[in-house]
Formats: sequence, structure tokens, C-alpha cells
Amino acid sequence: PVPTTENGIPTHFPHTQQGAESAAANYAVALGSDGMFNTTKRHAIVQTIAVPSSAGRLQSGFDADYSAAFLKKVGLTDDGNAPEGSTFVNRTLPAGSKVTSYSDGAATVEVWCNGMFGLAGDRSTNPVTSSWFTVTLKLRWSDNDWKVLNSSQRTGPTPVTGDNPVSGADEISKAVQEFGGFTYAR
Repeated sequence: PVPTTENGIPTHFPHTQQGAESAAANYAVALGSDGMFNTTKRHAIVQTIAVPSSAGRLQSGFDADYSAAFLKKVGLTDDGNAPEGSTFVNRTLPAGSKVTSYSDGAATVEVWCNGMFGLAGDRSTNPVTSSWFTVTLKLRWSDNDWKVLNSSQRTGPTPVTGDNPVSGADEISKAVQEFGGFTYAR
């Protein structure tokens, strides 16, 4: 584990293959957080994890992804908050990672993730659901840390859904409020 954080995101990973893998897992968590739905928080996340020369391009892409129309479509306010009486849930949980290429100054890491997304509330039309996806991060060694050059995401691998009963909105809201998300992955 690294002892430093910036904007709540772990930073200053070792200049090793394992350091790149750990950085990628943590950056997947940050990129899959509810902070990405708020412009100020999203910009801070991108500035923290991106290679400086790629930050503008990444930020523009994410700004387009999290447009006002998209926020409205998923039931959020213009500033990325849940409507009154609802709890917004967006968490990414790494299940595993692998390095697909590595050199002293660059790495490509795939992070297999489970995610939760939606609005918990009695009037929600977008209930909290889970999904499986793989985030691929191309990293560069920059300013004594692994930083994101590019990111992409694909669906799966997806396991068979278990037979757990579905929880109600109140139970999901309570769990989100009581169980903080992990601040360090891997």
C-alpha cells in the first residue's frame, strides 16, 4: 500500500509492475465513483490520475460522457446529486487485475470489476443494479508515479447471478450510507 493520497485517491505507486497494477486498480475505483458525476470532482479525479499531457483530452471525453442530458437520463440533478428522498449509488469494486504489457516507462493493465449503479429510493425509476466489466488502463511513468494515458471499458466477464433475494431501496440506501467505499484497492 502507498501512504499518500491526493484528492482522496492513492498516489505515488512503486516504479514496478506490481506498482502499475495497484495504480490501475485504484484508478479504476476513482473512475467508477460517484465523484465522476460532479464536474468539480470529476476534474479533480482526472487531474490526479492523468498523465499531464493527456489530462485535457481525458477530461473533455469524460465531460462529454457525463453531460447534462446523461445526468437527467439517470435521474440526477445537473450537479450530479440524487433527487430528494433518494440515494445515488455508483461504486466500482475490482475483482482482479492483470498486466498485459510492461516496460520501465509504460504499462497496460486490465482490471476486472463489479459495479453498482442506480438510485435507491421509493420513487426511483433507475434502481440500483450490478454489472461486470473490465477497465483497460494504459499507464505511463510520469512525475514519479504511474499515471493514466488512456482508458477504455468493455462488458464482462460476467458470472451467473446468484440466488440472493433483492434488497429494497431503504436497505440499499442504509448500506451505502453505513458502509464507506474502499479507499485502497489491491
